[in-house]
This record gives sequence, C-alpha cells and structure tokens, in this order.
Amino acid sequence: MSSPEEVAYPILRKHDVDYVLVIFGGLIGYSGDDINKFLWMVRIAQGVWPDEIQEPRYFTPQGDYRVDDQASPTMKNSLMYKMSYYRYVGCRSPSGDYVNRDIIASASQSFSAVDQLRIACADRRSPTLDLL
Repeated sequence: MSSPEEVAYPILRKHDVDYVLVIFGGLIGYSGDDINKFLWMVRIAQGVWPDEIQEPRYFTPQGDYRVDDQASPTMKNSLMYKMSYYRYVGCRSPSGDYVNRDIIASASQSFSAVDQLRIACADRRSPTLDLL
C-alpha cells in the first residue's frame, strides 16, 4: 500500500488479493482511518523492502506528514493515498479532509492497474446482502 501503484499491483496479485478495504474518515471526521495509520504500514514495509520503501520520503522537506497539496510526491503516488482520495476532489466544496483539516487539491482521479483489475473481475458475481 505504500508503494506506487505499478509496484503494489503485482505484489497484491502475488498474494492472491482480490479485494482491498480502505477505511477513509476524511469525509465524516473519523480519525482512526487508514491514511492516519499509514506511517505504520510504511515502517513495516521499510523493514521488508528497505531499498524501495524509506519513511523519510513520505514526509515533506520540512519533516511534516501531509496529505494535502504539499504532501511529498512519494506520498501522493502511494497506492494508499490514491485509494483514500480517489474521486474525493469535487465530492464536497472545498475538498477538505475533516480529520486532517487539509484541502485536497489534486487527488488521483483514476488508477490504471486497479481499474484493470476491476474490469477483469466485473463478470464475477460478488456476494450481496441477500446471499449472506
């Protein structure tokens, strides 16, 4: 989740991941969401892939953990960031994250690999509430 999409997608496929649940509280003010716990994911990933994941890259040059337009490029390109703020801009005006009190100016509007997976799995019948 802390890798760029192009790197994260093959890792997810290697582990037979079909679904990813991301808890996002920016719209309702839930501070226990995944983007606020994200640095723990980065630290864990850094222990496994130290050449690729390095925690300082997720901070601004001033040493801040930001999710707004001043977030680091590494942060903005991470799969977690893209999934958390996917189509969030325009959802409300201004597009602010209630938890972090930041204005999200340019969140990702599309995914290449994730969209490909969604299209590939579109024929599968997903469980619905009446089936459970």
